[in-house]
Amino acid sequence: MSADLRKQLEQGAQALQLNLSTAQVDQLMAFLDLLQKWNKVYNLTAVRDPQEMMTHHLLDSLAAVPALRRHVQSLGKAAGERTAQLDVGSGGGLPGVVFAVCCPEVDIHCVDTVAKKAAFLQQAAVALKLPNLRGIHARVESLSGPYDIVSCRAFASLVDFTTWSRAAMAPHSVWLAMKGKHPQDEIDALGAGVQVFHVEPLAVPGLDAERCIVWMKPVADTL
Repeated sequence: MSADLRKQLEQGAQALQLNLSTAQVDQLMAFLDLLQKWNKVYNLTAVRDPQEMMTHHLLDSLAAVPALRRHVQSLGKAAGERTAQLDVGSGGGLPGVVFAVCCPEVDIHCVDTVAKKAAFLQQAAVALKLPNLRGIHARVESLSGPYDIVSCRAFASLVDFTTWSRAAMAPHSVWLAMKGKHPQDEIDALGAGVQVFHVEPLAVPGLDAERCIVWMKPVADTL
């Protein structure tokens, strides 16, 4: 079964043109094992079936990696300079852990209000040897940054997400919100302090479902 899942992961990564190393594929498979193991006790995700975890969680998160890498590159940081990212409501580490594996140059801080989920993320960082991953048990409103990128996946409405994470933003920062269908109602509800500058459709390998990233930035004079 795990050989089949690994093949599916490798083919999915190839379809997304991610060029993952063998070590990165190993880390993602180890993360899947860790998620299944902890899920039995801590209920990190409602998805129980490993096959479904692969498509609905791992590949779904991987689909956003090309967009994240592109944005990180556009920041034009000097060699060795780190990019700081806050992932809000990370739960079982989706997409935070996947991002940390695929983007080693980005420091991913995953915040969750549930202590056991933050503990799982800390355990994942150790088990998967990811020095760029950190789990934080806190409310996002209590965090200050500045972070270059603030992300979430199916976390809350765009209004709540941007309002609660506002203090973590710098004027140059962006929000990366992973959504299902194009959330026009949520976009319409945003105030003048948030500008949506791109809604990017995503194709998830092996999953016939609508997905997109809503890219937003704070309007400078309202920070």
